[in-house]
Amino acid sequence: IGSGLVGSEMCIRDRMKADLIIPTYRPDDTFCLLMQKLQEQTFVVHRVIILNTEEKLWKEAVEKYPIEQSLCGLPCEYTLYHISKEMFDHGGTRMCGVKHSDADIVIFMTQDAVPADKNLVANLVKGLEEKDTAVCYARQLPNENCRIVERYTRSFNYPDESRKKGKADIEEIGIKTFFCSDVCAAYRVDLFHKLGGFESPVIFNEDMFFAAKAVFAGYYVKYEAEAKVIHSHNYTVRQQFHRNFDLAVSQTMHPEIFEQISSEAEGMKLVKSTMKYLCSIGKPYLIFELGIQCVGKYAGYRLGKRYKKLSRKQILKCTMSPEYWKRLWNQEVSDGNR
Repeated sequence: IGSGLVGSEMCIRDRMKADLIIPTYRPDDTFCLLMQKLQEQTFVVHRVIILNTEEKLWKEAVEKYPIEQSLCGLPCEYTLYHISKEMFDHGGTRMCGVKHSDADIVIFMTQDAVPADKNLVANLVKGLEEKDTAVCYARQLPNENCRIVERYTRSFNYPDESRKKGKADIEEIGIKTFFCSDVCAAYRVDLFHKLGGFESPVIFNEDMFFAAKAVFAGYYVKYEAEAKVIHSHNYTVRQQFHRNFDLAVSQTMHPEIFEQISSEAEGMKLVKSTMKYLCSIGKPYLIFELGIQCVGKYAGYRLGKRYKKLSRKQILKCTMSPEYWKRLWNQEVSDGNR
């Protein structure tokens, strides 16, 4: 362990073993950079478990990028599993990774999230030091090429101050109580299993649904601002539409959470705050760009809320996860034939 970690952090290191679980699809040079940054971490994970979608695409990526070289440089063992695109599921695939782990903590990351410094893993593990904390998620910082509006959204959703969130915080911060992101998040395995883990199949928001279960069960969700990854997207309006369609579908499927606490109020708060920010930096003309993005987001969101009234053909045009729907419909047919 690095000399910068002393006292309680070293105790955690002695007591806790952590595995890193990463679903991949067409891994690229960013994934290689992620592997290289893991080699520099002060807290060395026990194992890296890679859950790759489509073996053929992995082989193509290996020919194009120095993936094998990056993996061989890891200071821990790694295992690679391949699944078909039809079998990928945000919850089920990650649950498969947990089944292959014997660690006390599992850390989920996406292939496009890169540690911002050498203490990412150490700070995530430290965030789980208190036994009533079920999950600890990292702060996401924007990439260099991130657009101004998206850059501000990152700072809005991932502020520079850590916070431990529980049932008592619902009245104050509403839906943000359950906010969590598997872009980079660590889970206590004992509580993960006790609470049932991720549901499957799930179209979106497996992390947020688990966080809600934890909070309602009396446990806590930790946002650790000192655990930092570089991660952002410059989504097009079309991509925003598809993403928010799936987001709304996932919320509609969980009325026990979202009928009590609306996410739309938090969305409006972000829009108003962004407009104010753009004016404060002398770029009010970007409000037009913001408005176009909001139109795409809201259109997708409203259609997703009404997905039960849409035909299957319409759903497949709106979603960014057609495999999920095909699996769901096939499952319904199988259940109906029993």
